[in-house]
Amino acid sequence: MKIDFTHHQSAHCENGVVSNLLKHKGHDISEPMVFGIGSGLFFVYIPFLMVNHAPAISFRPMPGFIFKRFAKRLNIKIKRYKFKNEEKAQQVLDSELKNNNPVGLQVGVYHLSYFPDEYRFHFNAHNMVVYGKENDTYLVSDPVMETTTTLTEKELERVRFAKGAFAPKGHMYYPIEYPEKLNLEKAIKKGIKSTCRDMLAPVPIVGIRGMRMIARLIRKWPVKKGVKVANHYLGQIVRMQEEIGTGGGGFRFIYGAFLQEASVILKNPKLADLSIEITEIGNLWRDFAIDASRIYKNRSSKLDAYNKVADQLVELSNREEVFFKKLRKSI
Repeated sequence: MKIDFTHHQSAHCENGVVSNLLKHKGHDISEPMVFGIGSGLFFVYIPFLMVNHAPAISFRPMPGFIFKRFAKRLNIKIKRYKFKNEEKAQQVLDSELKNNNPVGLQVGVYHLSYFPDEYRFHFNAHNMVVYGKENDTYLVSDPVMETTTTLTEKELERVRFAKGAFAPKGHMYYPIEYPEKLNLEKAIKKGIKSTCRDMLAPVPIVGIRGMRMIARLIRKWPVKKGVKVANHYLGQIVRMQEEIGTGGGGFRFIYGAFLQEASVILKNPKLADLSIEITEIGNLWRDFAIDASRIYKNRSSKLDAYNKVADQLVELSNREEVFFKKLRKSI
């Protein structure tokens, strides 16, 4: 069984899955529009949650939140499943495919056989679409891949029931009902307001304040934790920013594209100007990642390198504070 499903490559998995599932149903919503309406731009430092032996840092909301917010703001109903039993999970998946229904799945990255080894981390918030099955092999549209791919029953079961933080537990989802007309204007405004609220939140571990907390810690890690641990923690930041998803610069580029689209839909030229500004901030995030990676790979020739990247992060938080205050006023 093979559903007539068109694969579109995207920059980020959850946005791409949502956009592709909507396009399959005739709703041409772009990845940036999904990301913006779903308030995908975020930052949080979670010191009490360890991922890959380092404190968790996320540039996105919890897995599934982008789709949940996007659907709620556009009055789209979603069907979701989670399972305790692997056999039951496969039966329900096969049943949906027989009903000509492509589905989104949350999976772990580490055992994805088609991922290059360097991208296979213990990270359980990846998303893909399964759109068919031939014998014991599932047909997979992973939006971050250039083309479609496949997984065997055993391979898919393993990633659907990966262990650890944010264990997917066979999480499966798909849209089941749409309104007569998607009210993008109202949803865009809600998405922007929510993102501004998150990034400007008066909470020390969230948004721009979370960035400043990390900057303070970067200055302390070499002395307090030792260079080896400090470098591992820096590597965690860069990995979460650039390799797992597109968190830092990439997310700012996607958000810039969203604001470009939104400026046309809302007839608001201020958003087009802000699109350019957030793209410039995205470039600065990329510079930060490059400099931080030079430190943890022991290739930095700069004196006081930890303070240098901490200064960059403080500057990014200042730029983003100004940006999100302007964005909030613009609508």
